[in-house]
Amino acid sequence: MENATSFIIQIAILIFSVVVHEVSHGYAALALGDKTAKYAGRLTMNPMSHLDPVGSFLVPLMSFFLGGFIFGWARPVPYNPYNLKNQQWGPAIVGAAGPLSNLCLALVFGLMVRNSAFLIALGGPTASNFLQIATFIVILNLVLAIFNLVPIPPLDGSKLLFSLLPYQYRNIQYFIEQYGLMLLLIFIFFFSQIISPVVFFLFRLITGVGFF
Repeated sequence: MENATSFIIQIAILIFSVVVHEVSHGYAALALGDKTAKYAGRLTMNPMSHLDPVGSFLVPLMSFFLGGFIFGWARPVPYNPYNLKNQQWGPAIVGAAGPLSNLCLALVFGLMVRNSAFLIALGGPTASNFLQIATFIVILNLVLAIFNLVPIPPLDGSKLLFSLLPYQYRNIQYFIEQYGLMLLLIFIFFFSQIISPVVFFLFRLITGVGFF
């Protein structure tokens, strides 16, 4: 029963976080002149417009019962880069909007954890439950932000990298695009070992408490 409750809470937080991520992409594109997401009905916080059968249900279920930590994604919000006012930096701005939204969520709830002395003083199950939920929100959103900033297609970091690459280094872009799936699978295999130290550092930096 405890596992079921924990799973429901975690998947609710995951869905909220990935929906914020995708809607942020859509609004960034809209601000730069592309209305594709708006016309597709994706500029909404209604999760039903964003859920992905695999990324929002199957993967979270498997990751929770295999590792105890839930992970997943929502359907990518569509946008047309050719509609963006800034052709060079537009895709990078749209790509960065998602991870930045997750970092903002981590920062907001991390500051709540940092300044939670009053809740601890009150004690009781309510304070304890809130701190556990806020802590999970911080960790999950740090993981989502860092994972999506990896410069491998189709992750958001690839849009940032390709916008920064000078023209003479475009062969790097072609290589990454051609072998993106293989590179992504390799990264996912070593995912925990690579990003865990970064997540631990940022968690402590934001919350002021050590990781447990």
